[in-house]
Formats: sequence, C-alpha cells, structure tokens
Amino acid sequence: MITDIRIREIEPSYTNEVCRTPLKFGAVIVDELPFCRVRAVVENGRGEVAEGWGGIFLMDLWAWPTPELSHEAKSAAMVEVNQRFARLVESYTEPAHPIDLFMALEGDLARINRDVCTERALAPEQPFLGALVCASAVDAAVHDAFGNVNGISVYDGYGPEFMEHDLSRHLGPEFAGRYPAHYLRPRCLPEIPIFHLVGGVDKLTRAEVADADPQDGVPNSLDDWVKQDGVFCLKVKLRGTDLEWDLDRTLAVHRIGKEYLIDRGEERLYLSADTNEQCESPEYIIEYLRRIEEVNPDCFEDILYIEQPTERDLTASRHDMRALAAIKPVIIDESLVGLETFELAMELGWSGIALKSCKGQSASLILASQARQSGIPYTVQDLTNPSLALIHSVGLGARLFTLMGVEANSRQFFPASTTPGERQVHEGIFTVRDGVARTGSLQGPGLGYQMARIREIDG
Repeated sequence: MITDIRIREIEPSYTNEVCRTPLKFGAVIVDELPFCRVRAVVENGRGEVAEGWGGIFLMDLWAWPTPELSHEAKSAAMVEVNQRFARLVESYTEPAHPIDLFMALEGDLARINRDVCTERALAPEQPFLGALVCASAVDAAVHDAFGNVNGISVYDGYGPEFMEHDLSRHLGPEFAGRYPAHYLRPRCLPEIPIFHLVGGVDKLTRAEVADADPQDGVPNSLDDWVKQDGVFCLKVKLRGTDLEWDLDRTLAVHRIGKEYLIDRGEERLYLSADTNEQCESPEYIIEYLRRIEEVNPDCFEDILYIEQPTERDLTASRHDMRALAAIKPVIIDESLVGLETFELAMELGWSGIALKSCKGQSASLILASQARQSGIPYTVQDLTNPSLALIHSVGLGARLFTLMGVEANSRQFFPASTTPGERQVHEGIFTVRDGVARTGSLQGPGLGYQMARIREIDG
C-alpha cells in the first residue's frame, strides 16, 4: 500500500535513571534503570519522510529476574539485544505496515536474544519477555513514524484503508475481514482512571515518613498521595510468601484509601493485588481472599482482580486457576509473551490478560483484538513508564476497553525522568487529579506526542 513504510534509520540512545524512592515488587528492589529512547526515520510510498519516537525502561529486574546473574550483566545484554534488533529493523527492505513488519521479525528477535546470551555466557538466557522489552521502544518508534509520515493518528491506521493484511494473517481464518481498528475505541477516552502503585516498602502514613525521605514536595506516603491526587485505584504489591503480612498490608491500604477518599466524597475504591509470581500455588491467594472476606467484606468487595500469583512458566507448573478465578478475576502478566501463552492461559483457567506497551505496540494490538473478540477482560499496565513511555501507554489504554484504567506510577518513583517539555505539553497525563489522567493533549499524528512542541520547550 502507498502508506506502507520503508525504514531509513533506527537510532537508540540511553540514559541511566535513578529512583526517587526504592521500588519493591516480588523479591526485588529497583534503585536505578537504563531508559532506552529510540528515534526512527521512515519513508512511505509517496516518497515522504518522517521520524517517530519510542521509549521504555530496560528493566531486567522484572523481565529477567535471574538472581544468579548480576543486574549489570543483564542490563548490558538488554542494551545489546535492543541495538541488534534496531539494526535488524533498519536493514528490513520491504515496504510494510508496522504490525506486519514486527510480526515478520519476531522470530529473528528470539534468535538475537539467544545469540547475545550465548556470546556473553549468560545462563539461563533472557526470557522472551525480556527480548520483547528490548524491542518495544523500536516498535513504538516505527508506529509513531508511520502515523507521522502519513499524517494520521496511528490508531486511525489500523483498519483496511492502511493495512494490506487483516488479522487472519496472525489470528486465523475466523478473523478474516477483521482489523485491529474493529477492537479499538474510535477516539481516546478524555479521562482514564490510573492505578497508583503501593510498593512493598512504600510508606502508608505520614507518621512513617522520616527526615531522610526526599523533601522535594512529592508525597512520601500513601495517605498524602490519595489526598493530593485523589487516586481511587490502588495496586498493592504483596509478598506471596507471608500470608499475615499480605493480609495486614491489604487491609491497611484499604483503610487508608477509604478514609481519605470518603473525605473527598468518593464512594468506591478499587484494589488489585500482585505478588509478581511469588506464590507456590493458587491456593495461597484463595486463602488470602477467604481471610479478607471474613475479616473485612467491604475490602473483599473492592478487590477488582488478582495479578500473576504464580510463576511465569505455565508449562512447568500448569496450575489450574479455575477455583481462584471463580472468586476473583485472575490476570496473567509475566507469562503472556504471545498467542501460544495466551491460549495456554485460557486453557488453564486464567480470567484475563495484562497488556503492556513494553511488550510492544504490535503485539498488544493483536492480543487486545483476540481478547476482545473472545470476551476476555484485559488490563493495561506499565513498567513504571516515565517520559514518552507513559504518554504512549496512557494513549494505548485510552483507545482500548480496559478492565479499569491504566497504570501510571513513574510520578511516584521516577518523576525526574520526564522532561519539562513532556510534562508541560502533557500536563494532564503527568499530573493526576481526581484519580484520572486527562488525554486531551494526545493530538496530531503518530502516537500524539506533539514532539515539535516538546522540543521547543526543552530546547
């Protein structure tokens, strides 16, 4: 199609970003991370040229949580995978739609990942989830550039007017004549609820705040966050190995959230609970929910879903999730790396899936189409996305039919990683009020970054 693009240039760059306060989830604590920013230059069939942008944290501690390998070694390998994938995309000579381009190279991404880990003697090698993270900023930049060069919001480019191939190419004959556009909102939600993260070492009340905590005007405790931002969706990080701690933590978070939201005139609080794979079996969470319901039925009612309680390798354990899913929806996250794991998760009784921009715009759109067609709920979560990554993720969530809102927790842990221009142009995304992000700034072509205005401010 004349709107298909050829890649002319892919340019990744990196900065090291330091946590404002430590972020604990599962068995790890994050202090600093490399942020990858990618610039893509493309040309369409009319000979028009434009650039696009993407960004993501290369978070090995989430994507590759192998304790036998150092954070430094894994981070360096992720940078190498990112660079090699960028060179591969840059060398792709066929004109294509961004989704078809990514899907054509997905197998090569797996090969690059294996090669890098073998050459660096890193074992066990990075899971494919980590490889997707390495590729995601490249994929985002290509989608943004596709929209920019064709003068459209990229979300308007996912239908038959701009795609040579329908979804049957990737999802089978039952999707003949169907395109991602059929499963998207026609325009962004003007407002979207955001989930506020309550990390494993986060302070819940102002009384816990010490002189050593940052004194920069940003809240240091959950109660102050709720008062300031009016957040009514809270994601609670649990241990998954200490039931009493998890119960106490959940009840305390619920109590604080309710207290301050009632003061604001809000009636409903939504909780999600996430152990990041730490539970040995679903029975742990079943008992956790039973005890919550027994002690505080109101808290139990406010739990919207459970996220990834058990290990990510579905074939190794094959836990039956049906008993847990009968109590509360259970959402697969770290295990979800493609259509095969999607299908296996449904076979094992998981309720729904977690989409993340760090797994790729292309893959997220295909999985969202499959889920929507099948009546399976999905969430949009982040990777503590700052900067362009948050703009992208909120825009994705606002175009989809999520179970409830979207995550946006970089304002808690990496507020300095967003440029003044990004913050000023997209003030409604980076500054949460009444618990929602406002998407009115997602304007113009591509992913709606308004990069020209951002650059003008940032100089």
